Amino acid sequence: MYIVAIAWIYVALLATVTETTVIGGILTFLLYGLAPLSLFLWLFGTPARRRRSAQRSLREGVGQDDGGNTGGDQ
Repeated sequence: MYIVAIAWIYVALLATVTETTVIGGILTFLLYGLAPLSLFLWLFGTPARRRRSAQRSLREGVGQDDGGNTGGDQ
């Protein structure tokens, strides 16, 4: 996934260098480089975020009382 991100930034930087004005270069880099790249990384990072969230909830749940203790009723 990161090789695609690096390649995309490289292509966006090359397109930025070919712009004739500084403002055009900045807008090219932001609109063709950073905006799509941030969306790509966010979308393809979702499974990893879900795994980390599940692991965190499992870690927090270990050792906690689940409220199922019957106490002296047994």
